[in-house]
Amino acid sequence: VQLQASGGGLVQPGGSLRLSCAAAGFNFRLNTMGWYRQAPGKQREFVANITSDHSTMYANSVKGRFTISRDNVYRVVYLQMNSLKPEDTALYYCKTLYRYRDFWGRGTQVTVSS
Repeated sequence: VQLQASGGGLVQPGGSLRLSCAAAGFNFRLNTMGWYRQAPGKQREFVANITSDHSTMYANSVKGRFTISRDNVYRVVYLQMNSLKPEDTALYYCKTLYRYRDFWGRGTQVTVSS
């Protein structure tokens, strides 16, 4: 299983970013895919996930601002982040569960600062 996240960067408050996570090594279209984040000094936390039938779930802190989506043809899961706030600053990871194990990609850094 390989998960590679990209798309992070430095953005001003109120700005937008789109994260991507490219997946390989498992039957992508059957798996729930998730985004998590970890800010300095804090525990990793759930951000959003999307199931195989495209049902979505969001953390309250990002609801209405972030949108998760997936492309089963290209095996990519996206996280569109709008109206970014300084408290969204974190290392963002994608995750999937495969054969009863969690697999994590390397994080991509998102920094929201003026």
